[in-house]
Amino acid sequence: MLYTFWEDFFYYIEHEGFIRIINLFWYYFYIEAPRFLVFDLIILGVVLFTSRRKQKVYERARYELLAENPLVSVIVPGKNEGKHIYKLVKGLREQTYTNLEFIIVDDGSDDDTYIICRNLIENGMIDMYLRNEERGGKASAANLALRYARGKFVVHVDADTSFDRDAIERLLIPFYVEDNVGGVGGNVKVRNYNDSILTSLQAIEYLQTISVGRMVTSYLGIYKIISGAFGAFRKDVLDRLGGWDIGPGLDGDITMKMRKLGYKIRFEPKAVSLTNVPTNLKALSNQRLRWSKSLVRFRMRKHSDVFVPQANFNFSNFFAIFDNIFYNFILDMTWWFYLINLIINNIDFLMFIIPLKFLIYTTAGYIQFFVSMALSERRSQEWKLFIFVPLMTLYTGYYMRVIRTMAYFKEIFWRSSYYDAWNPEKTSRKAMEIGI
Repeated sequence: MLYTFWEDFFYYIEHEGFIRIINLFWYYFYIEAPRFLVFDLIILGVVLFTSRRKQKVYERARYELLAENPLVSVIVPGKNEGKHIYKLVKGLREQTYTNLEFIIVDDGSDDDTYIICRNLIENGMIDMYLRNEERGGKASAANLALRYARGKFVVHVDADTSFDRDAIERLLIPFYVEDNVGGVGGNVKVRNYNDSILTSLQAIEYLQTISVGRMVTSYLGIYKIISGAFGAFRKDVLDRLGGWDIGPGLDGDITMKMRKLGYKIRFEPKAVSLTNVPTNLKALSNQRLRWSKSLVRFRMRKHSDVFVPQANFNFSNFFAIFDNIFYNFILDMTWWFYLINLIINNIDFLMFIIPLKFLIYTTAGYIQFFVSMALSERRSQEWKLFIFVPLMTLYTGYYMRVIRTMAYFKEIFWRSSYYDAWNPEKTSRKAMEIGI
């Protein structure tokens, strides 16, 4: 029976022919492959070809950074992060770059954050501990830290993040590589990838979308989101912008605001941080619903002016948001029509089309994985993720599409991000009133 199936399967492929199969799976070959596969391979080639020349520029910039030795403010806003604070501070104090001040903002915690931070203050391990008695939200906490920060640069980190010892040093170097850099995003990888299949899939996703994906968009000049888990900003630029705005996607929002002022935004793949990702579907779904809603709220509403020929229009900003909206919103909606059409018009051959589609996406997934490994500093550890690549077809191709589509509809029709518990009700209500 199995032999007969495969015999029929290969006969189907031979009968259909190369061109018809390409046209059958046009969504992948004409849309997804050029953007998410071909660009990866091109940028990998460019990175490898120019690495020696860029290394000289990188070393010169590093020398300038260390010669100036500017004060850097590391701010950590958060609520109920007591279990992470000591490990975070201990790791940050082991950084190769040492001219740092540490500011922790407790956003109305009801755990032992206060006790832990007072102890850290008394032992000289942090410079400042600030507390909002009533929770104001992450943006509010970050802005409170910004008010007291004295550094030339501000590094925003999440409390549950850990770092390579040279991460902050590497994160600062791009400011000295070229002029007019307003912010630099760090590379975020998954620390708990061994916890479950779900965390392993997220680890592969982070490698593809952050480690490689953001390297590509940074190289093309359309990098548009500095992760809140690990990113550096010029303080004078943050002050000029008035800090962070309320919302579920405040990291992407602040990045876009900097771009609109004319500042360059860069990604530094060698500045590596590690974070824990959700270990169950409920937590992961809630996280991704929140992230996807921000595309509608900020990209399509708040920053829609980049599409209009006026003061905030320039081609790099236009393409930065267009790339995001086109590939994550428009094509997400198009995909459902494509899938329905594929099923209806090929109902008699689905038993061959489904495994063929799986084979195509899995092959592409392995190519992307090899690109990630070629660029990774942790390939000896991350190679074990190899066995999970086939499952990425189900994870990103179906599960994530469903989540994104749900988020888009919720935000478009009901503006549900304003009712998300991630932000305090009073701050979300105020944000809705003033239209941000």
